[in-house]
Amino acid sequence: MESTERDRRRPPRHRGLSVLVIAAAVAGCLLVGSRLGPGSPTLPAIPVPAAAPAVAPTPLSPAEIEARVVPTLVTINSVAGPLTTAGTGIVLTADGVVLTNHHVIDGATDISATALVDGSRHPAQVLGYDRFRDVAVLRLDGAETLPTAGLGRSADLHLRDPVVAIGNAEGGGVPMSAPGEVVGVNQSVTARNASDGSRNRLTGMIEVDADIRPGDSGGPLVDAFGKVVGVSTAGNTGMRPTPAPGAPPTTRAPVPVESYAIPIDDAVALADQIRAGQASETVHIGPTPLLGVAVTDASEAQTGAKVIAVGPGSPAEQVGVRRGDVIVGWGGNPIRSSSDLTVEMNARHPGDRVDLAWIDDSGQRRTASLVLGTGAP
Repeated sequence: MESTERDRRRPPRHRGLSVLVIAAAVAGCLLVGSRLGPGSPTLPAIPVPAAAPAVAPTPLSPAEIEARVVPTLVTINSVAGPLTTAGTGIVLTADGVVLTNHHVIDGATDISATALVDGSRHPAQVLGYDRFRDVAVLRLDGAETLPTAGLGRSADLHLRDPVVAIGNAEGGGVPMSAPGEVVGVNQSVTARNASDGSRNRLTGMIEVDADIRPGDSGGPLVDAFGKVVGVSTAGNTGMRPTPAPGAPPTTRAPVPVESYAIPIDDAVALADQIRAGQASETVHIGPTPLLGVAVTDASEAQTGAKVIAVGPGSPAEQVGVRRGDVIVGWGGNPIRSSSDLTVEMNARHPGDRVDLAWIDDSGQRRTASLVLGTGAP
């Protein structure tokens, strides 16, 4: 799960034959009517039965919500070097297409999922992701008949609507529920990845006071009828930080819970785009290509993506890119910032050949053709 830094800006708070028969009857009446003369008796009106009043759906009890939702979830374990990240996934299709957060699988070299309906364990492949909006779509190997989640509409949410976050809280592999209410919509928040400290600006979020915890990430936020209305993404732990070593002991007082979820309307739209294989500036499809550099924006006096680290044996290192060099061209396109390089990488796949241009530490422009390797998402 990602922790949050609060953004204080808030908005002010289902006929064929029957239709044909009816149509024929109406036409017959019209023909007869045209032959009636003056003084003919008036045909009696045919009473139309009143429509039955719509029956409002009945909210479910907490136990009923869990019984409906939990079988449609998986727990996720992602291994990246010595680190293992636990998260949750929402089953979208019976053959194992799963929706989760990108930060749950970020950097992972091995991803597996356990179906809560029967405890079956499945290797997972990444179909695609949008790391800027923290959405990833996986496919589970060997899954054929998993129950699928019932999806609601986040556009129908209102302030104070009751919701429940369900997920692999604290990574224990046991689903837990956290009830709460909607306290904000269309919120913006800066989320920090608890694993590596990286930050990501998220917008259009649902804010809730449900206590979303590490491991809940990628799990469903559901309404009172057990319909998924959001994807749990970020939150605090509801407690103040532990005092620094040497500081006077204090009681860890509870603080207001701030948790955030991606609206399900947005998440499913991204999932559909990924499943359709439609890449964009932020959406990457399929396995991740590897150049082998970490970059930041160059200085104000120079445009480009400055290399701050080069992976040993990576494609970049093999063609002579070194720390401190500035990447300025990619496949004939100019690179003016680190974001430009990210956009270019999003459109590529392992095995693609690209022409790279960079300025070395002596100020000389260098070019080389290289083949991208396979990297982690």
